[in-house]
Amino acid sequence: MSEPTPTKSGNKAAIIIALLSIIVIIQSIKIYLDYQRDVEKTVQIDTTEENLATTMQRLNEIKLELDQKITEIEKLGGDISDLQKAKAEVDAQLKRSTTRSAKEIQQLQDRVEGYEELLKIKDEELEKLKSVNKELYSENKSLKTQKNVLNDSINQLARNKEELINKVAIASQLKVENVAVRALNSKGKERESPFKNRQLEKLKVEFTIADNKVAPIEGKKIIIRVTDENGQVIFDVAKGSGTFILNGKEEFYTAAQDILFDNSQQKLTYMYEKGSDYPSGNYTVDIFTDGYTMGSMQFAVK
Repeated sequence: MSEPTPTKSGNKAAIIIALLSIIVIIQSIKIYLDYQRDVEKTVQIDTTEENLATTMQRLNEIKLELDQKITEIEKLGGDISDLQKAKAEVDAQLKRSTTRSAKEIQQLQDRVEGYEELLKIKDEELEKLKSVNKELYSENKSLKTQKNVLNDSINQLARNKEELINKVAIASQLKVENVAVRALNSKGKERESPFKNRQLEKLKVEFTIADNKVAPIEGKKIIIRVTDENGQVIFDVAKGSGTFILNGKEEFYTAAQDILFDNSQQKLTYMYEKGSDYPSGNYTVDIFTDGYTMGSMQFAVK
């Protein structure tokens, strides 16, 4: 007798079973990947919420410490204006929504560090005020000496306060990002460095002003200065070049724009037509405002 041959219905059932098996495997993999993503997202959210909760708790503690310092220093006749300003800022932060991004939490943590540094300075001031008041109370005959000590303390506190102001000023300095320097030929075609002079009808400089929550919204003059490898500035007063003060000295700049800085990551573009060939070599584009450097970029001419 001959062996029975598989029927068409048997082959069809085997194919269906194989397809179902593949679908089950794919669904299992998808469920596992979705679960992994959910776990990672949950961990990230938990970490952000934990950081925010810790920071807000520290802000509450700082508020209490500020209240205490204000009361103590005011009783001793010290200056409490900067403490009152800090307390108003802390109150405003505590009244804000508890939902913040990771970047906002980092900025808040930076503020907390600033408040902690202010409290340390005020601790020193408080101890000195207590010492001075005690001496004034117990030794009237040494009034002159005590006055000198007080003056020294005030001078030191002024220096400490100035250092704190300088730190805030440095934090508010603007920076640039995504700096690009390109050459445009007579047809407007752009090329990347290194350039050939025939490609360099115009020099195009582009960049974005980086985000800075500390910097105030105000008018800014954004300056670019192109220098060759010998430090010579490329400039032409007839084409918008001029001078500015840098490190106490008058320097030439290549081009400038006046803008209203509004912390919207503004993108600026500069076009400079030299009118003659660039000597071969390496060049640097420096970007300035308010007498400090925002960033720089290099290019080469062959």
